[in-house]
Parts: sequence; C-alpha cells; structure tokens
Amino acid sequence: MEDATERRGIRRAAISLAVPANSQSLRRHNLALVLQSIAHRGRPTRAQVAGFSGLTKATVSSLVDTLVGAGLVISGDPDRGLVGRPGSPLGLDPAGPAGLGVEINVDYFSVCIVDFTGAVRFERVVAGDNRQRSAESVLRSAARAAERALDEAAGSGLEIAGLAVAVPGLVDLDGVLRRAPNLPGWEDVEVGERLRDLIRQPMRTASCDNEANHAALAELWFGGEPPLRDFVHVSGEIGVGAGIVVGGELWRGASGLGGELGHVMVEPDGPMCSCGARGCLEQVAGQEALLRAAGAPARAATALGAPDGSTRELLERALAGDVRTLATLERAGAALGAALAALVNLVGVPAVVLGGLYAELAPWLTEPVMAELRTRVLSFAWSPVALSVSPLGGTAAVRGAAGTVVRAILEDPAAWFPEMLATS
Repeated sequence: MEDATERRGIRRAAISLAVPANSQSLRRHNLALVLQSIAHRGRPTRAQVAGFSGLTKATVSSLVDTLVGAGLVISGDPDRGLVGRPGSPLGLDPAGPAGLGVEINVDYFSVCIVDFTGAVRFERVVAGDNRQRSAESVLRSAARAAERALDEAAGSGLEIAGLAVAVPGLVDLDGVLRRAPNLPGWEDVEVGERLRDLIRQPMRTASCDNEANHAALAELWFGGEPPLRDFVHVSGEIGVGAGIVVGGELWRGASGLGGELGHVMVEPDGPMCSCGARGCLEQVAGQEALLRAAGAPARAATALGAPDGSTRELLERALAGDVRTLATLERAGAALGAALAALVNLVGVPAVVLGGLYAELAPWLTEPVMAELRTRVLSFAWSPVALSVSPLGGTAAVRGAAGTVVRAILEDPAAWFPEMLATS
C-alpha cells in the first residue's frame, strides 16, 4: 500500500548534521545547485555556472549533461558577436516537466499549466456558484476541466509532473482543508488527493494550500521587478487573505494555518464575524462589508466568477465619486493598514503587496493604508514599508499553485528523477 506521505507529494528532505554526506547526497546537492544557477542567472554558460557555484568546470559539465539527459536543461547556440570561443548558453527546457494548478473558489474554479520555465501554457476559468454544491460535486467538475487541460498539454508535448490546488480556507501542513468559511460543508477534505483520484490521468504528486499562500508564491516567482523576497501579499475577494514571505520562503506557521489576517481584530465593538469573533478585519474591509457599507445591492462575488458583478459595482461607484462608497473605502483602507501595521511590527517584512480586489481598489486604498503604516509601524522612520500593487490579477493563486510543482523540481531534481544519482 502506498505510503500516505509519498501520496501527498515529494517533500524536501531534511538534512541532519549528525549524518555525514555520502557521494549520492553530495551529487544530489550539486545537481540542485547547478539547476538553480541555470534557472536564476539568465542563460549562463557552463564556465559561468562553475563560477557561480564554486564547482569545478569538469564537475559542472558532467552535471549539466545529466540535467540535459533528464529533459530539464537545454544548451543553445552561442550568442553572436562575442570574442573568442564563447560557450553555449544554458536554459531550462520548456518541454520539461510542467505543473498543473487548480484553484477552487466560491464562484469559480480555474485551471492553469505552467511549463518548466514558468511560462503559462494553459489557463481557463469556469464560473459557477460553488456555495450551493457539495465538495464532491465541485471536485468532479474541476477534475473534468483539469483533464481537458491535460489533453491540450499532451498535444503540445508537455508531461505534467504534479498537481497543486488552491482553496479559500484553513489548510494544514498535511494538505487537509480543515475549514472553508465561505464554502459550506468543506471540512476535513483532502482536496489535492481527492482531485488526483478523480483525474483519470496519472499524477505523480498532489498537494493543497490556502489560495492566499499560493498568490504570495506567484508574487515571489512571477511578480514585478525588482523581485521581492520579504513581503506580505494581501488580497480581498469574498474574505481577506494574506500570504507571508520571509527570506524567499513562504511562512505558514507551525501548523500551516497562519496568515489569517482577515480575522485580526480591528474594531473591538465591531460586528460579529462568521468565525464567531467580533470586529474582525473581514467585517470592515472584506467585500461583503464594503458592499453593505456602500449601500451597493450586488451580492459579493469574485472578479473572475462574476466580471460584471460586485467588484465592478464598487469600482463604478468609486470612479463616479459616490460619497458613501469613498467613505467606505477610506474606512476599509484605515482598518487594513492597521492590521498590516500590526503584522509588520511582529514579522518585520519591508513590503506590502495588494492583490485581488484590493489591487482593483488600490487608487482609493493606498493613501489610508500608507497613513496607518507610517503611524503604527514603530521602525518606519528607519525602515520604511513599501506598498505596491500586484501585476498578476485574479489568476495569481492558480498560477502560484502550478508553479509549486515546477519549483519543487528546481529545488531537488534528484527527488523526482532518482536515476540522476547513478554515477558511471
């Protein structure tokens, strides 16, 4: 019977200092080192990789040959106009292993495939109210959409290495969705595993995480320039979610359930929240709260699930200068800024990125958010907090999900292709 840990996906092995390195573990480390040097250095030659990595040219050449043989790296023609005998530039193979991402939200699910270079090769959004359906019904529909994406990928010569799912709820480190407040009945669901079972094509790995975490990873890997390594990505759709990145790594908390910024208290005497507490940020700056305070009749919906719905309603009211809407956004921005300032004071990240609905409403939220950050962040005078808007739009989470598969291979290629550890 297949081990449960193995079924949840290949995880990075912890390195114990009590165990001496052998030839295989050293080769495993060096394969990852060379592959990441190629991925992050922009078409380096073998000689340049040796310089970056500190390995000998002969060692690099041997490892590159192994990576090329595994279909992870390609060697191109030397750039023209260079003096002497220029080396051939190396790059990730776009025909290498690809990642499948699926996002399940309250009023849509989406599917995305990214190739080994991180480029999006397939993307589709299917709108529909998932709040009125069982988890099993939604997962079956998502599986059919994923199968269509896999068929197109096969037609392009892509092999899918694994599946990652983004969901709007509390997901523990084992990938179990413990609770999704805006998806009734979604409790203790192994979303990634169940979706893999429903997809009729074999999938080597499956995982699941909170959609805010996946959106933050997309910002880390595919976001603006210069790339950020320490930041909080905050988005508001139906709820309010935050993904925290420190040192280029996603921070999930000890149990994987951290980052619930939407349930930070901002108004002690504020309205009751669905979580059972009072005065949560979500009750001031969540979409339902915004619509209610602005007097908008539309039902809360995501921009992807209902492009002509509540998000557009708020935007049109704000653009028209509606006094009530502008006051609502001012209050929401102040509450959001206060919650973010508390997070920055605790964690010390130097940047905040607005995503989702907040990216759309950034022209009205930026000033009150920044005012609170300046006032409340104790270190602001010496270490200002930068505020920016994500360029990734509503598909950030599903793209981040697909990217986790590819990134796992970049971090430890030998875990996916153990034959690379064989030496002649």
